[in-house]
Amino acid sequence: MFEELAGKKVLFVTTKNLDYLRNTQELRLLKEAGADVSVIGSKEKSYPLRLLKVFGRLLFASCKQYDAVFVGFAPQLVLPFFGWKLKKSKLYIDFFISMYDTLCFDRKKFAPDSFVGKRILHFDRSTLKKADVILCDTLAHGRYFAEELGADSEKLQVLYLEADRSIYYPRHGEKPQEAQGKFTVLYFGSVLPLQGVDVVLDAMNRLKDQPDYCFYFIGPIGKEVPLPQGENLHYIHWLPQEELAKYIDFADLCLAGHFNVSIEKAKRTIPGKAYLYHAMEKPMILGENPANHELYSEKEKGIYFVEMGSGEKLAEKIDEIKRKNKNEK
Repeated sequence: MFEELAGKKVLFVTTKNLDYLRNTQELRLLKEAGADVSVIGSKEKSYPLRLLKVFGRLLFASCKQYDAVFVGFAPQLVLPFFGWKLKKSKLYIDFFISMYDTLCFDRKKFAPDSFVGKRILHFDRSTLKKADVILCDTLAHGRYFAEELGADSEKLQVLYLEADRSIYYPRHGEKPQEAQGKFTVLYFGSVLPLQGVDVVLDAMNRLKDQPDYCFYFIGPIGKEVPLPQGENLHYIHWLPQEELAKYIDFADLCLAGHFNVSIEKAKRTIPGKAYLYHAMEKPMILGENPANHELYSEKEKGIYFVEMGSGEKLAEKIDEIKRKNKNEK
């Protein structure tokens, strides 16, 4: 898809921070393809401020000079206001998430049949109709967009995420003192519902009394969530990417997910952490779902699948991998 933009003038628009992985990936691919790219975005940390700055620049932008317009993260927030202007050029969008699916079924902020839910659904559908080319992150998501949101399947193209390989690459660091001599298991995440954090914590609780384990849970988990306690369980609120990469490096096994079985979106997305683990050549456990099978297979060394929604099954899989690891040594 990007090759067709070689030598073309392209306007790239995004409301997400410019260093967001999906933005940097798409901008790199556009430039590698030979496109002449201009960017409308913002470095503001506040999302409302970023929106205001992007909208202000779009208001005075002339799109006639561009052969194509590429709207990155959340085109649903841009096209309702500026679709009339951006459609003067061939329009590419990254439909990375459905607002309707995310807000009504994943995070359950609004009922699907409520006034707000119906408006969000309208924004999703109208955004998809305006686009000439629609990027999505998995084949499973593309099918959902076509079947549930009315996207033209001929316009859909898959662009899988990539890890930032300037940060996430195989390393050979030493384990910290507390983890030395122990089978070290790592999980990190932003603690969104579809990730299935409760499943991870349940598995940790089942294995907490085994002295040859060391668990790291990295993520902003709330105080309202009861956390298993034990001398082999370690909780870290958050880490910068460079530090996170060091923790991934010394882990013997990484938990990718998604593990929530009740949220359908969890079965249609490949967790972003899986790309990082894979880039660092770390063994990982993925949720058994169609999206994960698009890229990963247990025929590949270090790739394991587990039934979603069960802390017991996850604990059993971790224990199975530990025993296998010990026997191989």
